[in-house]
Amino acid sequence: RFSGTFVGNAESTSPAAATSPPAVAAASLPAVPTIPVVPTIVGVPNTVAEGVLNPNEVKPPASGTRRARVLYDYEAADSTELALLADEMITVYSLPGMDPDWLIGERGNQKGKVPVTYLELLS
Repeated sequence: RFSGTFVGNAESTSPAAATSPPAVAAASLPAVPTIPVVPTIVGVPNTVAEGVLNPNEVKPPASGTRRARVLYDYEAADSTELALLADEMITVYSLPGMDPDWLIGERGNQKGKVPVTYLELLS
């Protein structure tokens, strides 16, 4: 036989919990920062807001490039990625703000994102 009240719900059924704080208390709270609005032009992708990185538009850093041996074949999912063949050698580097699971890979004049797990980084 149950009494009809639950100990865990005692706070939510009290009349004090159902009322909102007075307006004076809300006015003394610190202001909440707002999120800036980034204007966009229709039809033009906003690469900053979307976080899209086009590897063909980036330049390799002056230092920090490494050679890597490809461990497994990799089929590119889209035009921003570089298809890989096992045992080939490519040049790789990372860019600031890039996902740490990916690197930019270059083979000849081809460039694209490559997954780090498919590579053996060499010195």
